[in-house]
Amino acid sequence: MSVSLQKGQKVSLTKENAGLASVMIGLGWDEAQPASRGLFAKKPKPIDCDASVILLQNGKLVDKSDIVYFGNLRHKSGTVQHMGDNLTGAGDGDDEQILVDLSKIPSSYDRLVIVVNIYQAVQRNQHFGMIKNAYVRLVDGKTNHEMCHYNLSDDYDGMTAMIFGEVYRHNNEWKFNAIGQGTKDPGLGELVQRYR
Repeated sequence: MSVSLQKGQKVSLTKENAGLASVMIGLGWDEAQPASRGLFAKKPKPIDCDASVILLQNGKLVDKSDIVYFGNLRHKSGTVQHMGDNLTGAGDGDDEQILVDLSKIPSSYDRLVIVVNIYQAVQRNQHFGMIKNAYVRLVDGKTNHEMCHYNLSDDYDGMTAMIFGEVYRHNNEWKFNAIGQGTKDPGLGELVQRYR
């Protein structure tokens, strides 16, 4: 049974799932319908949300190669793989997915931070207040069973990036923390500076 999480709630991934080796991190969102514009108003650009994973060592980003995103789809260790960029967020189900082999992540990495930013948010005047139904879920890679699901339901008006959650290692156990923190970082480059 999937555990539905609230903001700030933590759950063990490996305690109840002995032998858990890999997880699929699914992320989803929908564009909220804008208020109707005049007949000749210019159609706004679709909101392009980009999911990324930042691998940390002792809570810090050590090298830019430890960022897995649409420009670097596979971590150098081969343990984290981004399944590709969805430019519009259209359709049902996960908009972007990231595969993580927990059993093979080098021991020097203790934390994987899951973030989403809006591509060219400042230039396009877009923010997460224009997004609805945002969520992150973790699925057992072997059984395809959803272990936990976190709906980000706060008001993120004016926020251009989001820290959805983190998968972290604690006492040889993998856990997930539902963070749901909005930021005004204009892009991934600025967002990752929080972890330097």
